[in-house]
Amino acid sequence: MQDTSNSAPSSKSTFQLANIYRGKVAERYGIQTAMDKVEIQGDVFLSNTGLEGDETADKKHHGGTERALHHYPQEHYAFWREKHGDEQDWQAPGMGENISTVGMTEDTVCVGDRYQWGDAIIEVSQPRSPCFKLNQRWEVENLSIDMQAISRCGWLYRVVQTGTVSAQSPLVLLSRPEHAMTLREVCDVFFGDPLNLEGLAKLREQTALSESWMSKVILRQETHEVENWYFRLLGRAAP
Repeated sequence: MQDTSNSAPSSKSTFQLANIYRGKVAERYGIQTAMDKVEIQGDVFLSNTGLEGDETADKKHHGGTERALHHYPQEHYAFWREKHGDEQDWQAPGMGENISTVGMTEDTVCVGDRYQWGDAIIEVSQPRSPCFKLNQRWEVENLSIDMQAISRCGWLYRVVQTGTVSAQSPLVLLSRPEHAMTLREVCDVFFGDPLNLEGLAKLREQTALSESWMSKVILRQETHEVENWYFRLLGRAAP
């Protein structure tokens, strides 16, 4: 596993947004969810818990200061369309994302990357942990498991500095931690090889990793056991 070198911002480190979205909690797909989001026109305030007007149904597992924003690459929808066909409308914001872009993926974005966005500053805190609600929303059994297995999960941000943002304001990379891991590298360990001691030690070095993920890393090191993923992925205790 190679370290991603610390890189200074450059003209290539500016990314235009396709759209930004927010949603209200409603009864959809047999569950309470704010996954169905709508495009935001114009400026919107970004607080330390997310975009003004954006809601979260399950506040234990979603939202909060460490998971204030969800970013999902537009490129991934073409993959899901090819895999599952055109019966579903595979496009943003179908994964419940707040931010949609082309040109940023788990292979190029690192934990701890800081971006200027309008008046705000945001920082990548963790990959998104896929859950069973995606299976219900898309009517695809085990979509969450497939997404986790191939690290097309998207990622989450914490808000370092609040402020006004818009879809017209690009994301400008301000800094990247030394020895930062890409999101794919993080997923490859955390999901793909969860008891690899070398990998866990490397994750411990990612000081920007969310408290939720870091606590699981530490617990695995101490117990040599992996937490139960079944309820998150499938909505039930066991397959």
